[in-house]
Amino acid sequence: LRFPSPSYLTASPMSCTVPQLVSRMGASVLRASGQAGAAARRTQHRASAATWPSPAHGLGFAARSTNRGHSAASSASAAPAVADAPPKAIYLSEYAAPDYVFAKVALDFNLGEERTVVGNTVSVEPTYTGGVSRPLFLNGDPCVELTSIEVDGKSLPPSAFVLTPKGLTITAPPTEPFTLVITTVIKPQDNTELEGLYKSSGNFCTQCEAEGFRRITFFQDRPDVMSVFTTTITADKALYPVLLSNGNLVDSGDLDGGARHFTVWEDPFVKPSYLFALVAGNLGVIEDTFQTCSGRDVALRIYVEHHNLDKADFAMASLIKSMAWDEEVFGLEYDLDLFNIVAVDDFNMGAMENKSLNIFNSRLILATPQTATDADYAAIEGVVAHEYFHNWTGNRVTCRDWFQLSLKEGLTVYRDQEFSSDMNSRGVKRIGDVSRVRAAQFPQDAGPMAHPIRPESYIKMDNFYTVTVYEKGAEVVRMYDTLLGKAGFRKGMDLYFKRHDGQAVTTDDFLAAMADANDVDLTAFMPWYSQAGTPAVGVATAYDAAAKTFTMTCTQSTPDTPGQTGKLPVLMPIAVGLLRADGSDMALTLQGEAPAVGTETAAETTKVLRFKDASQTYVFTGVDEEPVPSILRNFSAPVRLTTDLTQQQLIFLMAHDSDAFNRWEAGQTLTRALLLGLIADTAAGRELKMDPAITEAMRSIISGAAEAGADRAFIARAMVVPSESELSELVSPADPDVIHAARVFVVKALAAALRSEFETTLAANTAAEYSNEPEARAQRTLKNMCLGFLSYLEDPLVDADALERYKAADNMTDQVASLAALTSRECLEREDALGLFYEQWKEDPLIMNKWLGLQASAGLPNNVDNVIALTKHPAFDIKNPNKVYSLVGGFVGGTPTNFHAADGRGYEFLGDTVLALDKLNGSVAARMVGGFVRWRKYDEGRQALMKAQLERIVNTEGLSENVYEIVSKSLE
Repeated sequence: LRFPSPSYLTASPMSCTVPQLVSRMGASVLRASGQAGAAARRTQHRASAATWPSPAHGLGFAARSTNRGHSAASSASAAPAVADAPPKAIYLSEYAAPDYVFAKVALDFNLGEERTVVGNTVSVEPTYTGGVSRPLFLNGDPCVELTSIEVDGKSLPPSAFVLTPKGLTITAPPTEPFTLVITTVIKPQDNTELEGLYKSSGNFCTQCEAEGFRRITFFQDRPDVMSVFTTTITADKALYPVLLSNGNLVDSGDLDGGARHFTVWEDPFVKPSYLFALVAGNLGVIEDTFQTCSGRDVALRIYVEHHNLDKADFAMASLIKSMAWDEEVFGLEYDLDLFNIVAVDDFNMGAMENKSLNIFNSRLILATPQTATDADYAAIEGVVAHEYFHNWTGNRVTCRDWFQLSLKEGLTVYRDQEFSSDMNSRGVKRIGDVSRVRAAQFPQDAGPMAHPIRPESYIKMDNFYTVTVYEKGAEVVRMYDTLLGKAGFRKGMDLYFKRHDGQAVTTDDFLAAMADANDVDLTAFMPWYSQAGTPAVGVATAYDAAAKTFTMTCTQSTPDTPGQTGKLPVLMPIAVGLLRADGSDMALTLQGEAPAVGTETAAETTKVLRFKDASQTYVFTGVDEEPVPSILRNFSAPVRLTTDLTQQQLIFLMAHDSDAFNRWEAGQTLTRALLLGLIADTAAGRELKMDPAITEAMRSIISGAAEAGADRAFIARAMVVPSESELSELVSPADPDVIHAARVFVVKALAAALRSEFETTLAANTAAEYSNEPEARAQRTLKNMCLGFLSYLEDPLVDADALERYKAADNMTDQVASLAALTSRECLEREDALGLFYEQWKEDPLIMNKWLGLQASAGLPNNVDNVIALTKHPAFDIKNPNKVYSLVGGFVGGTPTNFHAADGRGYEFLGDTVLALDKLNGSVAARMVGGFVRWRKYDEGRQALMKAQLERIVNTEGLSENVYEIVSKSLE
C-alpha cells in the first residue's frame, strides 16, 4: 500500500517539490499515529473491530450506522452502546497466535445495484489441542448485515453466537476441523469510507488493507490468518462486463439467458484477507506480455475507463521494467500467469498490492505528456514498481501483525527507491528521498505522534501508514545494505525468502536473516525498531600534521519522545570520505587496519564506520595533508548531523565532493545557516543583509549548467532554497510570518543579483520539442526552477513572459510550472492563465486536481477566502480523496502564512472540513486533522487557536476512531 504525496507542485523556489508540500502539511497528508490515552471525553465513537484481543475487546462503542438486518440470525443483537468511553488501544505485547486457521476460503459475490449478497465458506482448523472448545471471534462492521450462519451444514441458533458492532463470536465451535458458511448483505453504493467493497465511477472495487475485509463479511481479518481463496463473482453483464479477482481465471459463463454472467478465480498462494481484491465494471484494457527468467509468459493487463485507454502505456512500460529489475537485482520471478492492474478515481491511498490484481488511484496510472507532469511520470514509475515488488516483500512473505507493517512497507519502499535510482539519476533520487524524510518524518519523530517503525500500540490501524513506518523504515533497511554491502544484503534477502516464503513473520525474523546470512551480530541495531525519535549525531575533527592522522570523534543521543525516555545508543553506519586540496578523494585507512597494497585490493575512498556507542573516536592514518571531511555520505543514517565544518569547507565540498548527496547537502547547510540568522534578525527588527558568499555559490551552481556534460537535474536540485516548513522545525517557537519574510528576502535577493544568469539559463534550456528522455526532463526542471526564481521579482515583464510560456506549452509540466509562477501574483496574467487552464481541462477530473491545488497553495494574502469558495466549485467533491488532498491539503501545506494566519480563519476552515469529512470518510479526515498535530510548535496565540479546534473536534459526538486517536494524542 503506497500513499504518494500530491505532485501538482513543481520544483521551484515558491513550491519546492513534493517534500516541501508534505513537510508543510505535517501529518495531514501522511497519517500521524500513536496511542490515545487522554481522559474519556463526552463523545460516542464509531465502532471499529480489534485485531486480536478477546471478543469483548472494544465493545460498547456506538456505531455511526447500524444497518443490521432483522433475520433470525441477527436477532442476537449487539450489546447496547455505551457513551462516554474512549476507544481502547491495542498493544503489541497482547499478541497471541490465532486459535483457528482458515485453510481454504470460497467467496461468492452476487453484485446488485441496491444490495450485494456475499457468501463466505471457510474450512476452519483449530490450532489448539484438547477437548475444551475456544470461542472463535470474527471481525465485522455495522455496515455488514448478517443473514445466515452455518457450521457443518447446520444453522446456528442465536444462542450459539454473539453479534456486536465489532464482530461476531461463535461461543463454542467444534474442536475438530469444520466448515463455516456465512451469508451477508452489504451496500457498496453507500460506502463513502472507500474501505471494503464500494463503487467508484459506477464500478465495483475493493480496498481491504488494513481492516477493510471486515466490511464485506465476518472473518478473522488479521494478517497472520493466511488462506487459499477461490472467488466467484456474478453481475449484470451489460453494466459490468469485466469481473476480476485474485489469481487465475478458472471458469466463466453467462447466466439468465445472457443478462448476467459470472467468473471464478483461484489464487493458489495463501494470503491474508487484506490482500483480497475484486473489481467489476465496464472498463477498457491494454495488454502486453512479459517472459520471466525461467521462460514463462505472463499476461499483463491494465484496466481503465474507456476514454483513458491512451493514458496507460507508460504504466505498462514501468511494470515491465519493474519485473525485469526484480529478477536481475534480487532474483525474484513473478509466480502466476496473469498480472492485472485497475485504475479507479476514488481511492483513499495511492495504490494497493493485492495478489495479481493491483488497484491504483487513477492519477498513478494515467499519463500522457499533455496530461501529466514529469513528477507524475516519476511517481507512476515508482509506485507501479512498489506495488509489483510487494508480490514477494508483502505477499509471499507478509507481516505477522500490523505492528510489523514496516517489514513489508519499509523494505518495499527501499526496493522501489533503488529501482527508481537505477532508472534515473541516483544522486538526484537520493536527494529527493532524504528531503522527504527530513520534511515529513523528522517532524513526526519530534511531535506528539512520534512512534517507532515498529509501533507498540494503536487504536486505529489506518493511522499507522506513516512516513515513519514507510520512509524511516526504508532508511533502516538501507542501513543493512550500507553495513553489510550489496553482496551481504542480497545474501540476507535470499535467506529471508528461503526461511519464510508463505509465512507471516516479524521484523525480528528479517534482522535474524540478515545477521545469520552474514555471520554478524546485529544486536546493537535492534533499537531502530523499538525507539522513536531522530538520533542527533555530532562530529568533531582534528588533524595532526606531524603524525599524519585525522581524528573524528562521534557522539549520538536520541531525544525523549512521548512514552519513551532514556534511549539506547544504536548501531548506525557513518560513511566518510576525506578530500585533498585538489578535490580528489584520499585512500582511507583506519588505525589498526592494514593499508591496501598492490592491485588486488582496491583502496577505499569512502569508509563506513560502525558507530554503536554513545561516543566513539576513529583515527585515519597516513593522511599526508589536512583534508576536508565529507561526513554521512549518501545520508548513510537517518540522523540530525552537526559538524565543525567551516563555511569555506562547505563551499569547497559544494564544488568538489564526489558524493552527490553531500555536494548538495553542503549548499543546503550554508543556506540554512544564513536563513536561521535572518529569521533571528527579522524577529528582532534588524536590517536584513544577504551574504555575498551564498550569492556567489549560487552563481557558480547556475553557471555549471552551461558546461558540457552538466547534470542539469542535480543543478536544479542544488538551487532549491530550504523550505519554510523545514526552517520552522529549526526554530522555537515558530512564527510563520517571520520565517516567510526571511525566506522571501533570500529568494528575492538571489533573483535580483543573478537575474542575468537565470534568464540565460532559462533561454538555453527551453526546448523546441517535447521529449520524455532524462536529459529533456532535466532541462525542463532547470528551466522552470529559473522561472520560479524570476517570478519573485514581481516584474510585469516576468508575468507576461510566464503567461506566454503557458500559452506556448505543449506539455503539462511546462503548463503547471508557468501557472505556478503566476498563482501567487496579483496580476491579470494570473487570472488569464487560470481561466485558460480551466477551460482546457474542466472535463478531466485528475487535471482539475492540479488547478485546485495550485490555487490552494498560492501565497496571496487571505487566500482562505478563495479556498472556501473553491469548496463550492463544481471541480471539487468532498467525497473524492484526491480532491480533498489537492484543495484542503494544498492549503494546509502550501502556504504556512495563510493556514497559520494570526486571526485563526485557516484553523477554523480546517476544523470545519475535518468534521464534515469525518461523517463521510474517517480515514481522509484523519489525514487532514494532522495539520493541527504540531500546534505546540508555534507561538502562544496560534497555540490557543489550534488547541481550541482540536478540543472542538474531540468533543464532537460520533467522531471516528481515526480522528479521535490523532486528536486525543495531540492534546495529551
